[in-house]
Amino acid sequence: MSSKVAASESSISTSRGNFFPGIFIFNFDFQKHIFPSQRTFTMYLSSFRPLAASIFRVLVSKFAWNRAQVSSTSTPKSASVSTFKQKSCVQTTNHNIKTTTNEDTTSQDFDFLSLIPPNAWDSHMHILDPTNFPLSPSAIYTPSTHLLRDALSTLSTNLLLPNLVLVQPSIYGHDNSCLLSALRSLGPSRGRGVVSFDPSTISSAKLREWHGLGVRGVRINLQSVGLGNSLDAEEVKSMLKAYADVIRPFGWVLQLYVPLEMAVLLEKTVPSLGVRVVLDHFGSPDLDCSAREIEEVRDPYTIPGFSSLIALLQAGNTYVKISAPYRLTRPDSTQPPNPACQRDLDAIGKELLRVAGMNKVVFASDWPHTRFEGLDIKPFVKRVMEWCEWDEGLIERVFRGNGEMLWDVERVGRDTEMEK
Repeated sequence: MSSKVAASESSISTSRGNFFPGIFIFNFDFQKHIFPSQRTFTMYLSSFRPLAASIFRVLVSKFAWNRAQVSSTSTPKSASVSTFKQKSCVQTTNHNIKTTTNEDTTSQDFDFLSLIPPNAWDSHMHILDPTNFPLSPSAIYTPSTHLLRDALSTLSTNLLLPNLVLVQPSIYGHDNSCLLSALRSLGPSRGRGVVSFDPSTISSAKLREWHGLGVRGVRINLQSVGLGNSLDAEEVKSMLKAYADVIRPFGWVLQLYVPLEMAVLLEKTVPSLGVRVVLDHFGSPDLDCSAREIEEVRDPYTIPGFSSLIALLQAGNTYVKISAPYRLTRPDSTQPPNPACQRDLDAIGKELLRVAGMNKVVFASDWPHTRFEGLDIKPFVKRVMEWCEWDEGLIERVFRGNGEMLWDVERVGRDTEMEK
């Protein structure tokens, strides 16, 4: 830089010029500067131009939005909120997974439920009426009464989830009367059912009747009854094949509530079944956090069965429900979530969405949260949206589009579903 250019910049920065954060105010007093010739004026003008350009670039960089600085817990742009919230993250050594290390820091809340797409689906909830529909003699707990009208009030009105998948709970065994009664009232345009039965005794006529009501799946529940780790590979294969052979002509879904460790066996069997499979509750991983430091973040691929779950999702016929986090992070309903388990679940949720969120992950409320009754599910809805990084396209798939594909729902126009 020449001495004249340097002197010019020095005079500009000190002569009645003021700098404020993000703002440059410059006043030039022509009465104090006399240019003896046009050549001198041109020289001063040419030296000012690069300085002005430099100042302009600085201002643009100050005001430019750096997307990388807005974390996945940031308020979405569509929420019309000026306050963004940020989080600090801990990076695991493998698979580029992040997990939240602090709570929501936003000082101004927003209506995140407005991001739920119209005609969204809740892919897993229960109707419980022990007064009118007696429980199975082998039921391991007695629930409170939770009727369809309660579900519609909580899920359809408050959570904006108008379409419901009614799932048979273990306490009713193979007696689907309670579920079918509610499904008849709800109708196949807004409801789907997942029943329970013995594949060796069920008739095609009964399955056809249920199909007309909106039933689209059968549930195998080994987790609730403590049989998850009691079957060997051949027993698992034989059981799954028996169910698949029965439901295949109807295009139904095989819904599994089994420990995630079993995914190693499922990985070898599911691809040959010729039916779609969905796993409950994140695949039901065992998050044993009791002996770990609270700050430690586990790579989900080190959790037994998780790699097999990812392989199944990528193979194409398997879905997973993001649901019931409390069953994985809380010892019982009297205790709060274990922070280490919650961090593990954050990492699991984010990785499931990263790998398969656009086609094989569905949201589910698990209402009425049996044995954890009274929970507010809204914070979990918000957390799922955070895992989606507020991507409205991904949110639409998780809360609606993927569910329509899984549950055999045909979308007519933009916002109407009808039975196929």
